[in-house]
Amino acid sequence: MPRIDAFLKLGLAQGCSDVHLAVGVPPMLRMNGDLVPIRFRELGGPELESYVMEILTRGHQDRFRGGEDIDFSYVSEEGGRFRVNVFRKDSGIGAVFRSIPSEIPTIESLALPPIVAKLCDYHQGMILVTGSTGTGKSTTLAAMIDLVNSSRSLNIVSLEDPIEFVHRSKQSQVLQRELGTHLPSFAEGVRAAMREDPDVILVGEMRDSETISMAMTAAETGHLVLGTLHTTSATKTIDRIIDALPIEEREQTKSFLSQSLLAVITQALVKRPEGRGRRAICEVMVMNRAIAKLIQTDQTHQIPAQLQTGKDQGMQLLDQALLAAVKAKEIDPDDAYAIATDKKGLSKFVVDRSLLPQFDI
Repeated sequence: MPRIDAFLKLGLAQGCSDVHLAVGVPPMLRMNGDLVPIRFRELGGPELESYVMEILTRGHQDRFRGGEDIDFSYVSEEGGRFRVNVFRKDSGIGAVFRSIPSEIPTIESLALPPIVAKLCDYHQGMILVTGSTGTGKSTTLAAMIDLVNSSRSLNIVSLEDPIEFVHRSKQSQVLQRELGTHLPSFAEGVRAAMREDPDVILVGEMRDSETISMAMTAAETGHLVLGTLHTTSATKTIDRIIDALPIEEREQTKSFLSQSLLAVITQALVKRPEGRGRRAICEVMVMNRAIAKLIQTDQTHQIPAQLQTGKDQGMQLLDQALLAAVKAKEIDPDDAYAIATDKKGLSKFVVDRSLLPQFDI
């Protein structure tokens, strides 16, 4: 058994989301959003590198020694599945193992807004799940793909870096392709997918203008495209897409967004009360005529007002969702306050009063 599996086994037993290994510090576990060191000595450079090399393929070893960071999925002998990133830093090697549940969660078990399930009924257009790193975007997308897989007879092509949740074909056929293993880039993956008779294309990360452009083309030509961006609101997502493409394509991009973008779901992970894990809280934008007009007339700064008043269409601001979850005692009010943009509505629920602004008398 690879020696690194002992740390992973401990992490799984503790219910952590990530295991961090780095030179000069003991192994650490991400527990409910916080990094907690385990009782172990500080890891040395040669020691940690020997641990990691035991689980790398020959190709991964060559790429890593050539200076590249390595992303891959790993199944330990204990049965746990992990998304792995191996890298070098100033003090030596480092590795992060993100635990992937063996069972694909459902939209209901994640307590996502009901509109998320309704969006899975669309046949054409683009749905984006956004948020900062580690906010559960991949988990939400996996739940959406599983719902489509279980309820519709379609061809689903999933492009991932690396493959995380493993989907077994149910009512649909699910083809999972991995960056670096089956395809050279997301853009090439989307281009190839459109020749594979797809109904649904999942783009693991729309990280560059070429990928965004290809995904837009796929959505415009009769496919349902699901994708992610590292943006923290619906407004920032739209601005990011417009800014990512050449200036001469700006009007065309705004036209695409107003006609083919179905929704933006922006997530944050917030602690549950009394440290019982974390749950996703979502801002939701669903495209309608008013938002489409704001995009076309360069008034995206007014989109939050549409989200605030669009409850009957399934829309909500992140601040509204945080406040509702705090009132229902579903999340920790202090953590919600720290994440909120407009903190006024949450201030009266804060337990740790030191978080509140201090004023001189």
